Amino acid sequence: MPTILIVDDDPKLLKMLQRTLTYEGLNVLTASNGLEALEQVDARAPDLLILDWMMPKMDGMSLLQQLRAEKNRVPVLMLTARDAIENRVEGLESGADDYLIKPFAPAELVARVHALLRRAQPESSEQPLAYADLRLDPRAREAWRGQTRLQLTVTEFNLLHLFLRHPRQVLERSRILNEVWGYDFGGDDNVLEIYVGYLRKKLEAGGLPRLIQTVRGVGYVLREE
Repeated sequence: MPTILIVDDDPKLLKMLQRTLTYEGLNVLTASNGLEALEQVDARAPDLLILDWMMPKMDGMSLLQQLRAEKNRVPVLMLTARDAIENRVEGLESGADDYLIKPFAPAELVARVHALLRRAQPESSEQPLAYADLRLDPRAREAWRGQTRLQLTVTEFNLLHLFLRHPRQVLERSRILNEVWGYDFGGDDNVLEIYVGYLRKKLEAGGLPRLIQTVRGVGYVLREE
C-alpha cells in the first residue's frame, strides 16, 4: 500500500485529504510544517508528498529544495493557493512533479496522486534503451549521457523515457501530456514546455548538442541535429 505524506498547516484540509486518500486505499501521514515533514520523510520514506507552500517554521518550497539537494527524488505534488504562472514555474524549477491550485476538486487531486504513483513505479519488464549517446535503464531508473549519469526528477525521467521509446518520431503535445502526466491538462501545455526546458538543460550541460528538437505547432522529437 503506497504511503502519502500530506504537509499543510490547515488542520481542516489535512483531515479532509486524509479521509479522501484513505478511502482510496492509501496509507496517509500528515505534518503541519516542513520540519515535521522532514522527520516523517526520514522515518517513514513516503512514496509521495502533497506539499503546501506557505507554512510556519519551514515552508514547502524550502522543504522541496532541501529534499532535491539531498538527491531525494520522492514525487512531490505542490498544493497551494499561489496561482501566478511565476509561482508555478518556481515550484516546478525547484523539483516539484506537479502543481495544483487551491481551491481544487478532490477528484482531480486523487487522479493526480494516482498518476504520480504510477509514474514513479519502475518498468520491471523493459530493457535498457539507447539513442545517440543517451542511455536509460527503466528498471534501475537511471539515465546517462555519455559517461555522465543524469540527476533527473521522476517527471524528467519519465519524459526522457517516452522520447527514448520513440526516437526520431514526432510526438504531439497532447500525447506527451497524456502518457507522462496521465490526465487532461485542459490544453495548458506550459508545464510540458517547462519540463522540456529542464531536460534540455541537463542533457546539454557542458555544451553538448541538442537532442530534443521542437517541431513547431506539433510537439517534440528526439533526433540528432
